[in-house]
Amino acid sequence: MTFRRQLQALGACPKALAWVGRKSLRRAWTECERSDWMVWLVAGLGLWTKERSAEYERVRDAAYAEYERVCDAALAEYERVRDAASAEYERVCAPAHAEYQRVRDVALAEYECVRAAAFAECERVRDIAYAEYNRVHVAACAEYRRVTTSVVRALVPIEEIERALKVVKK
Repeated sequence: MTFRRQLQALGACPKALAWVGRKSLRRAWTECERSDWMVWLVAGLGLWTKERSAEYERVRDAAYAEYERVCDAALAEYERVRDAASAEYERVCAPAHAEYQRVRDVALAEYECVRAAAFAECERVRDIAYAEYNRVHVAACAEYRRVTTSVVRALVPIEEIERALKVVKK
């Protein structure tokens, strides 16, 4: 049975199984960088004693304290550099942003003047064109009505309508 199958039988997580792949136990044990996986395996095999656990926790806690010491110093340096860089960014960008705002405000005011004048001219020209359309429309409607009513009158003499109405009255 391969080491991978043994881990599967013990219920190893998919990530561990993927990492092990076709590695032998010896190779996996030598190359593994996850102490939590190693402890899990040893505990699952019933080899994790109180003494081993106490020693592991002592070393783990010391290693974590060193990790925090190193990381805290690195984080403090990062924050110092970040804050200085951010302050320089603001110092350099603030005048450019202020100029942008000033120019934008002037440009917006100019745009509003041009837009208002252009819209007024648009409405003036549109109103003239609409008035002409409406004049033509009214005349055309009147002519349409005149022609269509004339045709109906020619097709259906009034006398026919009168006779039909007499029949309906009776």
